[in-house]
Amino acid sequence: QVQLVESGGGLVQAGGSLRLSCAASGRTFSSYAMGWFRQAPGKERESVAAINWSGSHTSYADSVKGRFTISRDNAKNTLYLQMNSLKPEDTAVYYCAARTSSAIATMKTYYDYWGQGTQVTVSS
Repeated sequence: QVQLVESGGGLVQAGGSLRLSCAASGRTFSSYAMGWFRQAPGKERESVAAINWSGSHTSYADSVKGRFTISRDNAKNTLYLQMNSLKPEDTAVYYCAARTSSAIATMKTYYDYWGQGTQVTVSS
């Protein structure tokens, strides 16, 4: 069993930055691929970024490429999402997720564990 706890969300003006963190419990974090997803009101949950077990491979949604960076620190059991040049359309609840596989994935159905989410609001 893996427990995931996100933090770092908040209210920021357009053009600003935030860094989300996801603390994971358990000794198997370093063997899991991880991902960040977001869900805006009335919309489907969508993939934002994903990373394989070692951090050597990453994937991003087209809407965030060049602005967001996913990373992980396996020694600290923590996943990060650095978000720069934020836009109002980035407003959503952001979730981290873990899958019991080391390979990167972007479809939410491939993930086995989810955090409770953290709200990110970008004002114009």
